[in-house]
Amino acid sequence: MGLTRTTGPLSPRAPQTVNYAVDGPAHKLLMHPFPRRVRAEFAGRTILDTTRGVLLHETALLPRLYVPEDDIDLTAFVPSALSTHCPFKGDAAYRTLQVGDRTVPDALWSYPEPVGSASWLTGYASLYWEAADAWFDEDEQVFAHLTDPYTRVDVRPTSRHVQVFAGDELVAESHAPLRLDETGLPTRWYLSPGDVRATLTDSDTRMRCPYKGESSYRNLRLADGREIADAAWGYADPLPESARIAGYLSFLHDDLRTVVDGEEI
Repeated sequence: MGLTRTTGPLSPRAPQTVNYAVDGPAHKLLMHPFPRRVRAEFAGRTILDTTRGVLLHETALLPRLYVPEDDIDLTAFVPSALSTHCPFKGDAAYRTLQVGDRTVPDALWSYPEPVGSASWLTGYASLYWEAADAWFDEDEQVFAHLTDPYTRVDVRPTSRHVQVFAGDELVAESHAPLRLDETGLPTRWYLSPGDVRATLTDSDTRMRCPYKGESSYRNLRLADGREIADAAWGYADPLPESARIAGYLSFLHDDLRTVVDGEEI
């Protein structure tokens, strides 16, 4: 997401504080190699196995993995009647994933005759992430999407004064939070559970991030008995690059407001 979303250089809101101009269409494409081995499994079968994948960065979209069709087990797919048109890439043809009694319609697409400005897409195809049962980056199972080499996560301890309010009720406060900055996203502040003044209850909500790991959520019960669902989240066992936030909690909800050094953010 670093190049194409929010204020990245290929985003719709590219920064103006530059000494250059990007000469090209408002909707931009950039493809570069992703040389690690990537595999996708479905119904106990490897349907994609490549060391020749590429990431396609496209304005306002997450990077998308495309792989040579030779690296896909096309015997697991049948032609689909679906066809879509992209003015920047051309007419897409789709295939349905079908193994045994399991079917995922329109799971794979390609551009047999891409527009001239994207001719390098010839021979490549892309599989919807959700279509596969499991994805592997080398021998590590990965979730949500592949990591983007233009995105990073930095976690820093700080003495900034962070307060979290629900209305006028102070529900959490810390002078020793962790600051997490992830490319293209707002800063998140992580607090120790001991800094939370309101009551936390477990939530069934789980989310996965390819940079931080699997998160679990907490509900927040206020002094008046009202409960805010999924008000906080944390990572019990984060990925190595985000290990510092293990056991900490971050807060974000429409009913909450965060104040840092006296300034609401």
